[in-house]
Amino acid sequence: MKGLVIKNTGSWVTVRLDDGSGVVNCKMRGVLRLKGMRCTNPVAVGDIVQVESKGGDAPVVGAIEPRRNYIIRRSSNLSKEFQIIAANLDQAVLVVTLTNPVTSTTFIDRFLATAEAYQVPAVLAFNKEDLVNTDELRQQLDELKAIYSDVGYPVITMSATTGDGADSLRDVLSGKMSLLSGNSGVGKSSIINLLIPDAHVRVGDVSHTHHKGMHTTTFSELLDLPGGGAIIDTPGVKAFGTIDFERAEVAHYFPEIFNISSECRFNNCTHTHEPGCAVCEAVEQGRIAISRYTSYLSILDEDPNNKYRKPF
Repeated sequence: MKGLVIKNTGSWVTVRLDDGSGVVNCKMRGVLRLKGMRCTNPVAVGDIVQVESKGGDAPVVGAIEPRRNYIIRRSSNLSKEFQIIAANLDQAVLVVTLTNPVTSTTFIDRFLATAEAYQVPAVLAFNKEDLVNTDELRQQLDELKAIYSDVGYPVITMSATTGDGADSLRDVLSGKMSLLSGNSGVGKSSIINLLIPDAHVRVGDVSHTHHKGMHTTTFSELLDLPGGGAIIDTPGVKAFGTIDFERAEVAHYFPEIFNISSECRFNNCTHTHEPGCAVCEAVEQGRIAISRYTSYLSILDEDPNNKYRKPF
């Protein structure tokens, strides 16, 4: 039987069967774990899998259908292992906040670069707009919206608390399979409860000591939207380590850097120190945001021992 993985708890995966007969909880065949030995979750929500059932034993996931795309990150505690966040996506929506907690531009840019690398269209949703209540925060929001809009990313501003901007997000999500991701505490659970009132997702608090969110979602799950389409809710992440980025290819995942790089004097320009580098010139002239260029450099500086070939 074939089906769609709609939940992954780490120990079990829940599969919605294609024949309409319902859902089954499955274990994973040992060979899948062996093939994905550097992967903390060889089966991800959004995967299309083959389910095998024999006698009275629990069903098992026997095989994974080829993925058309996925979002992946390096595991935070195990730098030589990686985690597939979700697979077979129409888009990824990154929820970010300017305060309570603060989402760093490095985190945003690493996520967006990974989406570019794995061919997943990305959308930015600035949540907690109701907390943008000072001139400094309002200016920061306007600047960030301009930076990412100019690069070509759709940008939404909203408040899950007041409901402002929710219709814009609904329009973006309608009829699509979307990943909903972001740091802990940015309001993903509140957004889901706003979009799907009967979801009853537990909402967490932000630590007053560290001003960071605390995990409420402990596993990945697909949730159907009332108007069509679905979102994949995932646990919040603190950092986003990149995987499988060859040094010469990093610029390809920053559209504005890639577009200007054709003007560089040397074809193998790293955009760090070379004479006649059009990218460095554009940064100096303000045509490329310093924050984006800094994020580009941070990926170049990653340990080369953590680079792997694509696992699937």
